[in-house]
Amino acid sequence: MIAEIQVAPSPAGTPEDPHAYVEAAVRVIQASGLRHEVGALGTTLEGDDDAVWATLRAAHEAMLAAGASTGLSHVKIASVGRTMESLTAKFR
Repeated sequence: MIAEIQVAPSPAGTPEDPHAYVEAAVRVIQASGLRHEVGALGTTLEGDDDAVWATLRAAHEAMLAAGASTGLSHVKIASVGRTMESLTAKFR
């Protein structure tokens, strides 16, 4: 499975760290062991269906646990039997 998540916390962070709550979600993805790429507007991850779903939920919850009052997570899911590499190789 391939998924992309963009977390949109409110507020986005603290005065000292304006992206703190987004970064909390990214750290969860980085720690998941799944293949991932952090992009300017979201993070793409790839792996076993159950692991991807669990990581998406954990990333959303991490944003809130870090201090966001509210938050939206925009998620795209592809269950196509392809890899991130196969979808992007010709553009790199």
